[in-house]
Amino acid sequence: MLLHPSGWRLGTRFAVMFALVVAVTIALVGTLAYTTAAALIRADVRDEFDRVVTALSDQIVSLRESRTGAAASVSSPILAGKDLQIHLLTPDGGRQVEVSATSEVVLFAPSDEDMEMVLADGPGEVATREQAVNGQAYRVATVSLGQGAGALQVIQQMSPTERMLDRLATQILWVGLLVALFAACAGWLIGHRTTGRLARLTDTAEYVSSTGRLDPLAGHRDSSAGEGGHDEVDRLGDAFNAMLARLARSQEEQRRLVQDAAHELRTPLTSLYTNIQVLGRADRLTPEARSSLIDDLRGETRELTTLVNELVGLATGDHEDETPSPVRLADVAEKVAARTRRRTGREIVVDADDSTVQGRPSALERAMANPVENSAKFDPDGSAPIAIRIRNGTVEVLDRGPGIDPAETGRIFERFYRATSARGLPGSGLGLSMVREIARAHGGDVFARNREGGGAAIGFTLPVITPAAPPPPGPSGPSGPAGPPTG
Repeated sequence: MLLHPSGWRLGTRFAVMFALVVAVTIALVGTLAYTTAAALIRADVRDEFDRVVTALSDQIVSLRESRTGAAASVSSPILAGKDLQIHLLTPDGGRQVEVSATSEVVLFAPSDEDMEMVLADGPGEVATREQAVNGQAYRVATVSLGQGAGALQVIQQMSPTERMLDRLATQILWVGLLVALFAACAGWLIGHRTTGRLARLTDTAEYVSSTGRLDPLAGHRDSSAGEGGHDEVDRLGDAFNAMLARLARSQEEQRRLVQDAAHELRTPLTSLYTNIQVLGRADRLTPEARSSLIDDLRGETRELTTLVNELVGLATGDHEDETPSPVRLADVAEKVAARTRRRTGREIVVDADDSTVQGRPSALERAMANPVENSAKFDPDGSAPIAIRIRNGTVEVLDRGPGIDPAETGRIFERFYRATSARGLPGSGLGLSMVREIARAHGGDVFARNREGGGAAIGFTLPVITPAAPPPPGPSGPSGPAGPPTG
């Protein structure tokens, strides 16, 4: 199946989302880093300027106090700064470059404030300002020599620092763009890999919806994750395949059920149709023949009604609509025994402990009643009682009928299967299959075996929720005059 276009669109969305997240993060981090770095660099440059100015002022004061010529003694300790120039301003407004640490010498006319420092009496006085010359920014400090002898002017170029900060901002921008591009590529790859598998799931769902075919999904797992990798998409794909497998099984069971139902319904319907055709000539029949025909119609109708009811229950799972609750199996057995006695006149004996299970009462009653009714049907002699024995969640229905052919023991719980000895008797072949489905729905299973001395034992086991107390010895009380047969 081809990759759905939505897979590419989702991959693009992942790429854009990754790029946006990374771009915003880098913008915030880059802005913070640039702001912090610029503040530190500017502060460092300003501190360097202030140190030079302070050192120059101190040296002038020291030289004045020692009565030594100030202007001629500007020496190397003052020249540590970069991008610094020191000019001598004379009282006549002249300017002389004493020291320059840069290749570009800045010359501009002294300001009124500068001339005040030139003519000041006190040595070491400082006046600081910032000034732009020819589009370049400078920091200027004028230090008085005292007694109107002139002033030394310290000039620091600010443009190199700003150019360095501009380069830093450009580098941060380019690095951010490269990282954002890398994040977009990574996001596209991750999104494409993830959404590609999701797109295959979507394609499969659409394929199933349009064709009705339940082919399993292939290639939904991430092969690069190794055997230990099992992410959410893998789990979704596994669950999707499990759902398709279950739907396929359900579809196959439904097909088989319809086919088997059609086969089973055909016989009673054909018999009904034949009898109705004969009933059309009822005036030619003797009273005994008419009475036999009507009895036959009634029997066929009952059998057809039973078959339809069992088919509906098996197909729709009506018992699953009940709310599970604690069920005492002995109480269910008593109800089944009382109803079967009333319908068949047979003796039904109940020998049960206090086993309690979590289940659906009506479903459990049906699971227990079906084998009891089978025993009554297959043992027409009725000389021995039918027993319902319950021990620790195990329910057995015991009879003294013809038993089970060993070759058919494993098949009696299949749908519509009827033993060879039962094919001449009424029935649909669904009763025991319903017992198996109900037992398995309650976490149990079914069993069947022949008894010693003749007869069969058919039943099921269920997990109990409370320990079962042993039954009292002797007769079973109101359920029957004697205990169940052994074996």
